[in-house]
Amino acid sequence: MSDSGAQAKLEQRFTAEALPLLDQLYGAAMKMTRNPPDAQDLVQETFMKAFSAFGSFEEGTNLKAWLYRIMTNSYINTYRKKQREPYLGAVDELEDWQLGGAESTTAMSARSAEAEAIDRTPDAVVSDALNALPEDFRMAVYLADVEGFSYQEIADIAEVPIGTVMSRLHRGRARLRKSLGEYAREQGVGLTRNVSGESQKGAAR
Repeated sequence: MSDSGAQAKLEQRFTAEALPLLDQLYGAAMKMTRNPPDAQDLVQETFMKAFSAFGSFEEGTNLKAWLYRIMTNSYINTYRKKQREPYLGAVDELEDWQLGGAESTTAMSARSAEAEAIDRTPDAVVSDALNALPEDFRMAVYLADVEGFSYQEIADIAEVPIGTVMSRLHRGRARLRKSLGEYAREQGVGLTRNVSGESQKGAAR
């Protein structure tokens, strides 16, 4: 196949496989940058980098995770410099996780309580609750409970140890659980179980 033919085939593959993920990537970019212009720039930069490197992408592997990793790296290298938040040390996080307990070390075989709660909660409330989390916690929870990535996939995307991912998820979910639980109580939502796993009706029995 000629170079032009190979390039045309690559463009067709990229259009067919990568472009359908554009909206999901924009949603993640909004969670990272928290404003539409920067999110649009980040997605555009991500797709430009992804297209230029698409020849090295192994067909049949996780394209979504690959794109998210490019976008996360672009965000860290470019946008995070504008307003850098303190980066938590992995050792401190692991110690906290070991003391506080965490989710299973295996990839999530069932959806978390937080993911179920997110489905039941208005988008604006979820966005506010996620935006209130520190950056690293926010992205871990977003990638796990909104996008459905496994611990290992998140570790690959963020380029951190899997234990760090678990720690961030544990802390982030605890804060999110509190925020969404407060919203549920304010709305008088009659759930059999709230997001912390406690029965709301048990006290009345």
